[in-house]
Amino acid sequence: MPNLASVLKDEILRLARKEVRKEIDGLKKASAQYRSSIVALKRQVVALEKQQARLGKAGPKKLAIEADGESSTKFRFSAKRFAAQRQKLGLSAADLGTLLGVSAQTVYHWESGKTRPRQSQLAAIAGVRKMGKKAIRAALQDQNPTTAD
Repeated sequence: MPNLASVLKDEILRLARKEVRKEIDGLKKASAQYRSSIVALKRQVVALEKQQARLGKAGPKKLAIEADGESSTKFRFSAKRFAAQRQKLGLSAADLGTLLGVSAQTVYHWESGKTRPRQSQLAAIAGVRKMGKKAIRAALQDQNPTTAD
């Protein structure tokens, strides 16, 4: 006949293993769920980083314009009207370029429709449109004091 102490010891070990197994199974399930959550979050981070990289390539120009506050007002540009305005004011392309901070060749390209001004240059063009002949002559004199009219 087996010893009562050894039977009791075996039964206690069996029950302890059973309880430990229950706890470990719960922990294994939780660990598997956490791993799958981590994988999903890593995928989401990669997708967001790709999206940010795409926006970063196209975004700085737009952000710079919005930071200047120029994006709130849209300026329309017409090559024919631009040329007509320059002739109406009696300005050479070089003089208008000086006022706008560009070269005379750039002014010719704008007038011929080969290129379009940037948003910041459109704001400068709009400023010149609001000026009269006298104000323009004064601005040209201020920028180039050696020129006499």
